Parts: sequence; structure tokens; C-alpha cells
Amino acid sequence: MSLTLYSFWAATAPYRVRIGLALKGLDFEVVPVDLGAGDQHGEAYRGRNPQGLAPALETEAGDLLTQSLAILEWLEETHPEPALLPADALGRARVRAMAAIVACDIHPLNNLRVHKALQGLGVSREDVTAGSARWVSDGFDALEALVGRHGAGFAYGATPTLADCLLVPQVYAAGRYDLDMSRWPALKAVAGRAALHPAFEAAHPRNQPGAPSP
Repeated sequence: MSLTLYSFWAATAPYRVRIGLALKGLDFEVVPVDLGAGDQHGEAYRGRNPQGLAPALETEAGDLLTQSLAILEWLEETHPEPALLPADALGRARVRAMAAIVACDIHPLNNLRVHKALQGLGVSREDVTAGSARWVSDGFDALEALVGRHGAGFAYGATPTLADCLLVPQVYAAGRYDLDMSRWPALKAVAGRAALHPAFEAAHPRNQPGAPSP
């Protein structure tokens, strides 16, 4: 059995895992889960992932993994080359901190279900968008300092790491808020470098099943 990724083309969390799989050079099948249409709430998908979120990764042995960071860490442990984490403990902590800024501080406050919940409480669409843009900007400010200090082409050093798996999709998602990436030149440079890398290109939303035609 090969790897199977349950993914939605536009969502950043599956995007992270697609990058990790591509960087590892692993073959995998994509099964689209249309989050906009509510596929994640259906019995078929809930039977696999009770949380009803994407991504989910089915392993060669038939086990199902959820949560993008946990999946990426599993990939690192089971397919250690090329490495997504530095060899030294300090470097690994710094890369994980960068990833956590995206996964814990930025993304939870600007995903679709949070937007819908806030609008259901009477918050206007404009205020929801403005709030999300603020949290993205705050996170990018912190990442800009860290990447400026530790990056050398990619977020940490000269080769892609776990940090890039999360940063690049978040830069892509920032386009929804019309954020001027010139405010964060180090992050913009990383995204530009990643755009030239075949693994990041293969993982890009425009190249996924279900993506709208150009």
C-alpha cells in the first residue's frame, strides 16, 4: 500500500504535508477533500478522521495520521533523508519554533471555521478579515527577525527545513489579505527561492486535484 494524502488544494495545512512528502521524494496518492463543499463533515471522512480536518495521511501499513506537524515529524522519523530538521538540538529547537509561530499563532486565528464562527457571533466580514491580517502580520514580524538571523536562502540555513514547509504555505495564504510582502523581505526571499525548487512547485495549490483552471 502506498501513502495516501487526504488533502484540499487551497488549504495551507495539507500544503505543508505535500511539501514535506515532495522534499522526501515519496510517492503518494492525493484524495481530494473539498472543505468548501463540506466533505470533511461526511460520515466517510469522519470515519477516518473524527476531528473532520485536513490533512490526513494513510501510511503504507494502513494507519491514519492527522495534524500536519505530527505528520511531518513522522515523515522525518521514518524517512530521515533528506533531513527536515538540523542535526543539532539548538537548530532543531529554532526550526520548530519557526514552525510553531505559523501552526500555533498564525493559522488557528485565520482559518475558515474561525471566520465562520466569528461571523456567526455578529462580527462583520470586514472586521474578521482585518483581525486575521493583524495576526498574520504579527507572526510575520517575528518570523522576519528569525529568518533574517538564521536563514541562508531558506528559513533556517541553505536547505529546506520543517520551517519552510509551514512558512511557504502561509506566505501563499497571505495573498488573501492583500498584505504587502515587501514589509518582510527575508520571508519574501525565502518564498521566491522556494518557487524555484521542484518539490515546492509540485506541492503548490495550482498543481493539485480540484484546483481551478488558470
